[in-house]
Amino acid sequence: MAFFLETLFGGLMSGMLYSLVALGFVLIFKASGVFNFAQGAMVLIAALCMARFSVWIPVWLGIEEGLLGNILAFVVSGLFMWLIAVVIERWVLRFLVNQEPTTLLMATIGISYFLDGMGQLIFGSSVYTIDVGMPKDPAFILESMFEGGILISLEDLTAAGVSALLVVALAFFFQYTSTGRALRAVADDHQAAQSIGIPLNRIWVVVWTVAGLVALVAGIIWGSKFGVQFTLSTAALRALPVVILGGLTSVPGAIVGGLIIGVGEKLSEVYLGPFVGGGIEIWFAYMLALVFLLFRPQGLFGEKIIDRV
Repeated sequence: MAFFLETLFGGLMSGMLYSLVALGFVLIFKASGVFNFAQGAMVLIAALCMARFSVWIPVWLGIEEGLLGNILAFVVSGLFMWLIAVVIERWVLRFLVNQEPTTLLMATIGISYFLDGMGQLIFGSSVYTIDVGMPKDPAFILESMFEGGILISLEDLTAAGVSALLVVALAFFFQYTSTGRALRAVADDHQAAQSIGIPLNRIWVVVWTVAGLVALVAGIIWGSKFGVQFTLSTAALRALPVVILGGLTSVPGAIVGGLIIGVGEKLSEVYLGPFVGGGIEIWFAYMLALVFLLFRPQGLFGEKIIDRV
């Protein structure tokens, strides 16, 4: 039982990482109707910003690396992601208002390659580390219930707490703020939103900035755990089944979908892997996503769209 709980907990923590990346996909699609294929590159560029600015800023200011340097690096990285959002809106999205979804998708693919190239140009192509003080040592819990206790990662537990707070803040933002309601209106119909006075350009800057900040948090956690390297942008594609499972328009769905995928991958690898030859963790999420596409394409929490003619 203890081993099962350890595997379950490890799956939940992996699922939270997937959920953070999936949140970026959901935010932009929910607020603009654009499937952002560049979200993985945004996670990469945000992680690179944090990794390099946390080293450069203390040198520039003559201070020691530590909490103050990390805070300043986070602020500067957030401003950098806002600048990227402004550039994307000004030079790409502004010219694609009311275009076909396929056109917008291709634009985000181009943005993805641009961000990858810009990351190498500015920050180099080495492997970097991020140290924001997250605890690395494991801990044992429930020792009174199970002999030897259950091994958990304090780093994963901290990341899960940060992710939960972020999700609560985003849910509140979309439900109870005027900007959040405007974002949902833009996603439903660009022209109708403009006709009632919603500034489409400003709204797109806002949503891409919020998605950039989410990417920054995901990049920090992912970089702290695995290091920052350019494969991070492709690793973010692991979040695509999460989006399909939870629904493209649901913030809670991204979290629930991520947890289901994370737990499913770990449990299937441990308990089904020996019977199918191993490697099931690699394709389990995509097979589950395929099942959902066949029988419930809107996902668990997505909105079912019915067109009447």
